Amino acid sequence: MSNAPVYHIDLKAFWIDPYPDLAKMRAETPIAYVPELDATLLTLRDDIFREEKRIEVFSSEQPGGLMTTLMGENMMRKDGAAHMAERKMIFPSVSPRTVRDVWKRQFESATCDILDHLPCDNVDLVRDFAMPVSAEALKAMTGLTNMYFAEMDRVSQGMIDGCANYAGDPQVEANCHDCTASIDAHIDARIPELRTKPDLSLLCVAMTAGMPQEQIRANIKLAISGGQNEPRDAIAGTIAALLDHPVQLQKALSGEVTWLQVFEEYARWMSPIGMSPRRIAKAYTLNDITFEPEDRAFLMFGSGNRDELIFANPDVFDVTRDTTKAISFGAGPHFCAGAWASRCMIAEVALPMFFERFKNVTLTETVAYRGWAFRGPLSVKARGLVQ
Repeated sequence: MSNAPVYHIDLKAFWIDPYPDLAKMRAETPIAYVPELDATLLTLRDDIFREEKRIEVFSSEQPGGLMTTLMGENMMRKDGAAHMAERKMIFPSVSPRTVRDVWKRQFESATCDILDHLPCDNVDLVRDFAMPVSAEALKAMTGLTNMYFAEMDRVSQGMIDGCANYAGDPQVEANCHDCTASIDAHIDARIPELRTKPDLSLLCVAMTAGMPQEQIRANIKLAISGGQNEPRDAIAGTIAALLDHPVQLQKALSGEVTWLQVFEEYARWMSPIGMSPRRIAKAYTLNDITFEPEDRAFLMFGSGNRDELIFANPDVFDVTRDTTKAISFGAGPHFCAGAWASRCMIAEVALPMFFERFKNVTLTETVAYRGWAFRGPLSVKARGLVQ
């Protein structure tokens, strides 16, 4: 392992709220080995921004990593030419033009239908709004239109839990395998139809580009693991943050700030994707810390997004903030391929359509945000959704 200073965490407390520990690490041991995670954590924004690009050291290739063993070797677990080749193959499905010309209309149609059927009171905006909005968008983009939206949410959560299962819980692993099997079955059922009626979905575009079957499956699973829970949590979490900060909400409603600014600030403040793991490919020294080959390093995006050296009052949700230096979608060659779709779905569709429809929504419970590798609200209970 690296020779970084050792920093101990309470795993449960870290899951509930990692920010106090991360702030202490930034101040005292910005590169720290955490035995409970068996990883060396990089916590400063500039270190993460710079080193993520150094793929010859901080490698995404992790043959024995949880994501690879549970979901297959997707493009997120490849570097250099291999990564770029697969990214290029799927680009027509997620390009800004395709998002604008194809997916946005489908996002709007599905969101309108979901809003039409929301209950007026005792609604959970995670379960009843954000989850189906995210899932219906992901069904269209992946090509798995034969999957029920609740199943899309289930398999995504199962894979996320599996990839964060550093404690090795056998039940979590078994559930993850069940979820990946469900995805494979839905892929198999859709292939014949897409061969006769091609579209711009990820599945069809990858097939047309000649991507090998095992890589198609792995990358569909990657898209689901990163394209369901994170947008779901960002939609519900941003709404909750605005309802908790009415002055901030008024700035958005009045047009003083854009919905994109609101979303980007939420993504900085709460970091739905809080961490990305890396394997150390060769010996390397950073700030007097020596990393050894096969060490495990975690790039802590959630910490970098609250770095006091970059952001003033970083624990404060402020929609007027300049988020240019936020690393919510990553920083290097693995910058999130779905970023354009997420921004469209959340900032151009879900948030403005929700607040245009509902003017007097109030929270009925304090919102609990949880997680450190992935972070979001467990539920967002609200009332007053009268149209």
